[in-house]
This record gives sequence, C-alpha cells and structure tokens, in this order.
Amino acid sequence: MEKILTGSNFGLNAVIRGFQLTVVGTVRALQNPDLFKSAHFRRAARAVAVGVAIELIVQLNIIALKFGLYILSWIINLDQATWDDKLLDGMKFMSNSVLQVPILLMTLMGYVTPTLDEIFMQSIEWVDTTYVHKHKSESPATLRAMYYPSLVMYPTKGDAPSRPKSEAIMMFVHRYAKKMGMLFGLYLLSYFPVIGRFVMPATSFFTFRKRVGTAPAAVIFGAGLILPKAYLVKFLHTYFASTSLMRELLAPYFSRIKFTPEQKRRWVRDREGVLFGFAFAFTVILKIPFIGVLMYGVAEASTAYLVTKITDPPPTPAESEGFAESQVTWKNKHDFLRLPLNNIDKLNIVTDEDEAKSSSSTPGKKFSNYSATL
Repeated sequence: MEKILTGSNFGLNAVIRGFQLTVVGTVRALQNPDLFKSAHFRRAARAVAVGVAIELIVQLNIIALKFGLYILSWIINLDQATWDDKLLDGMKFMSNSVLQVPILLMTLMGYVTPTLDEIFMQSIEWVDTTYVHKHKSESPATLRAMYYPSLVMYPTKGDAPSRPKSEAIMMFVHRYAKKMGMLFGLYLLSYFPVIGRFVMPATSFFTFRKRVGTAPAAVIFGAGLILPKAYLVKFLHTYFASTSLMRELLAPYFSRIKFTPEQKRRWVRDREGVLFGFAFAFTVILKIPFIGVLMYGVAEASTAYLVTKITDPPPTPAESEGFAESQVTWKNKHDFLRLPLNNIDKLNIVTDEDEAKSSSSTPGKKFSNYSATL
C-alpha cells in the first residue's frame, strides 16, 4: 500500500499533488492582470458561439430521435423493449463524451495561431515576477534562477524544418479520432451478451496495470464489475482526454526545450502521476458547457506554474547542451511530493551545483533584474 501511495510514478500522493497544483496554478494565473487581455479570450468567445450552435444541432438530433420513438410507440409496444433506451444513451454518450466540439476547436486553435503559446510565455514571466515579489526579503543568492529570460531566447521551430500546419492538424485529428473511436467501439462492445459486462473492467485493468501495478489494477477491475457501466465509461474517457490535454498544454515548453521522442517519453513517465492529477482536474472543468472553453486559456496559464515545479530553470540556448537529458529524471520529486501545500515553494532554492554555474545564469543576477521591474 505504501508503494501505491508514494513509490509509483502514478502513486496516489503524486495524483493528489497534481490536483493541488491545478488549484494553486489557477489562483496564481487569475492574479495576472494581463491574462484576460489576451486575444485568446476573444477567440474563446467565438468558440463558445460555435459550440452553442453545435450543441443545439446535437440536441435537436436527440429531440428528433425521441419524437421518432414516440411516434413509433404508437405502432410498436416499446414498454418491454430496451433497444430504444440504449439508442438514446448512445446518442447522449456521443454528445457528452465523444464530440465535445468546443474543446476540440480550442485545441485546434493552438495549431493555427500562437495565442496559447503567448499565454504560456506571458504566464511564465508572471510566475517569475510573483516568485521574486514573494521572496524579496530574502537573499538573492538563495533563490532559484528565472525561467522566462532564458526560455524566451529559445526558438519554437528549432533547426529542423517545421511541420506544415495542415499536417500537424491532421495528425492531431487522427490521434483524437483514434482514441474516441476506440472508446466508442468499446462502449458498443460492452452491450454484447456475456462478454459485454467484462469489456470496460478489462479495459481499465490493462490501461492502468503498467502505471499502478497489477494489484491496484485488479482492484479497479473488480470495482468495474460492481459499479454501473456509465461511471467506468466516463472515467476512462476522462483519463484518455486528460492525457491528450496534458500533451497539448505542454506543447509550448517542448517546442522550445528540444527532447528526443525517447527523452520525452521518459520525462512524462517520471511525472505521470502529477501530470494526470493536474490534467484530470482541468478536463473535468473543461467539460462544463460553454464555461469550459473559456477556461482553456487559464489551463495553459496554469501549466506555466506547473512547469516551474517539475523542471529546472533552463540555461540560455548557447549553454543548453545536455539540458534535456538532465531533465528526464525529476530530481526533487520525492521531496516535492512530501511538501505541505502552504510551503510549496520551499524547494526553489539554489543548491551547491547551481552555485557552480556560470555567472550568466546565476539566480542573484536574474533576481536583481526582476526586482527592478517591480
């Protein structure tokens, strides 16, 4: 049990800390007076309008289906039938769990315009500024280096030719359609006689076995046999949606700090519990009709705060050789997960290794630069 709570990368303690970072990051992001000046929220308002129109279309289809079944009930006795209820449930599932077009539109917006990237960088600067203000009475030599001054120097394209926007969009749509299609296929398969009741529990078991271990996954499997199928479907969808959301929210960071695919996989693996807790909370919020779309920009802004807790301050691009590999393992993970929430900045201090860095990246120098702007 101790391993489940703290030892695993997907431990309960890590997931809870991720959720806590959602709350703290959101509060700090909302304190940024420049956040709501971003063009993101004008585009979000348009996305809400599109979402309203699509929601009405979907609801009209459901109303039309209900009306058709009502007319059919005059001809066929549907009192003992169950297929009509399953058909309606399937339509509602498509509407609430699969389509979620407004959120899909906001994610696609990140491939079309740099607005979300701008929100991330603006928020990184705000996190640095508030950190300096919070610790202004302390010695600059004991404080961490800043993130924004170095991170803003990195190009987002890198040396390799960038992928065309149309290709990037199609790749995202393909990933989205693949995951949603898989979940919908499993949902349909769960209605098959005999094997149907085992489909969702078995999917849950194999999804979580590698992350939390065989025993906890077996507990999830057993719970799935007892709980109503609707709960398990919603949980699985939220899990897959959370992993996709976290991938998109971290895109501004990974577009600058160049990880190889293998390094990135290990980076995510070492932090997956915290990332899941962080993204899961936002996924639930983003499901709220209309309001959720507006919160997408807040989620991106909060991700800037998350990055400062699970990575080291980056060096300048000229000094960045080997930095990505050094970040694969989260060095202070266990200490950070044990911190009380009200002391969450405690580990942002300079270590002996940090003090050995070149003067161009010393915390004191960057602290002084930021102090002058307050």
